[in-house]
Amino acid sequence: MNRLRQVFGDDAPDHSYEPLEGSSERPDGERIEHTGARLFSWTDYSVFLLLGVAMLWAWNMFLAAAPYFQRRFASNDNLLRNFQSGILSVSTVGNLGSMIVLTKLQARANYPKRITIALSLNAVVFTLLALSTKLFLSVSAGIYFAFLMIMALSASLATGLCQNGVFAYVSGCGREEYTQAIMTGQGVAGVLPALTQIISVLSVPKKQRHDVPQLREPNTSAFVYFMTATIVSALTLVAFFHLLSRTSSKSCLQQTHLQDPAADLSASTQSLRKTIPLMRLLGKLFWLASALFITFAVTMFFPIFTSRIISVRDPATSPRLFQPATFIPLGFFFWNVGDLIGRTGPALPALRLTHRPMLLFCFALARLSFIPLYFLCNIGGKGASVDSDFFYLVFVQALFGLSNGYLGSSCMMGFAEYVESDELEAAGGFMSLCLVSGLTAGSFLSFAVASFV
Repeated sequence: MNRLRQVFGDDAPDHSYEPLEGSSERPDGERIEHTGARLFSWTDYSVFLLLGVAMLWAWNMFLAAAPYFQRRFASNDNLLRNFQSGILSVSTVGNLGSMIVLTKLQARANYPKRITIALSLNAVVFTLLALSTKLFLSVSAGIYFAFLMIMALSASLATGLCQNGVFAYVSGCGREEYTQAIMTGQGVAGVLPALTQIISVLSVPKKQRHDVPQLREPNTSAFVYFMTATIVSALTLVAFFHLLSRTSSKSCLQQTHLQDPAADLSASTQSLRKTIPLMRLLGKLFWLASALFITFAVTMFFPIFTSRIISVRDPATSPRLFQPATFIPLGFFFWNVGDLIGRTGPALPALRLTHRPMLLFCFALARLSFIPLYFLCNIGGKGASVDSDFFYLVFVQALFGLSNGYLGSSCMMGFAEYVESDELEAAGGFMSLCLVSGLTAGSFLSFAVASFV
């Protein structure tokens, strides 16, 4: 029993992996980490929330657009079966590669500049994707696939820049609430693209759907769908510039030696940032980093199943919401609603488990049990062992998303308790690297699953 208490954190944690001295609690039980924490600001919180939305909006746009991409690859069975795994692999490899390079360049990093470049690059990528829904529609599936991979790679580089910059930047503010805002924004970024895709398809009057060519029906909705990503990136860029102009932001920049684009810093000032060895961070954050890696590696299986599972209802007589063009985004919507709810959980002190990192690790491993549940659903219209859309949408998708959001948010919020104040910036980048490494590992494993789906 004592050993079980040790594993699940009922006893005092090992000294090598325990919250640092200097942590305190408010009367409501919420921790205040590090004595130099800044005052909370709802304006700053809102901007970090928007940065979280922009950070993963591109990623979720690619996933929720699966019905449109299926139409573009309908003439090539091989691309039709593997385009989703291709998007995942190219995106995660690009993201991981950029994160590794950026983490190594932490000593002279200009994090605000990285964020600005990322948002601008995202705007360019999705403007090109929007134009592709109107131009060159006669190109072969192979050429469009190559174009799509280039866009996915570019968006992944932007995501890497944004993740590295935002998590390092927010760590200097000394407020866990701002990190939670970013994680919540990422959850919102999953819900809204899927909802946008559903609405865009349902908005086409049914009586007109049989009078249009195969590709024309989704073209207008896809154009608007991709252009929303450009608008989100532009709005976020404006909000971020406003954040940089605020006194609280300048204080964060000074605290962690982040470079302010408006300031003329000398090389000697830039060198004030200490380079933190990654192995030192791994030693302090092993259980949280491992839990984060496993959580997102397992999560990478859900897009493969979601893009193939359709309603158990008869397509000829079912309502339009249960047709594949809307039911597939509906699956993404339920997963992301669960993910969003899960991300808000650690904001409540009663639901926070950051002081039990080994328990979070065990929960991450337990998520593997969701994968067999997908095989009970209606994959490719071949029939379902559990003949229920409610089972698929709620018990599989929503709960799988809930566990992802809760564990991901817990790990990203909790690392600040285990590192020194001058290690916060590097630790934020390190945890982002672990997150992306998990996504990359899961994306390659998804190819094996795709052959059975």
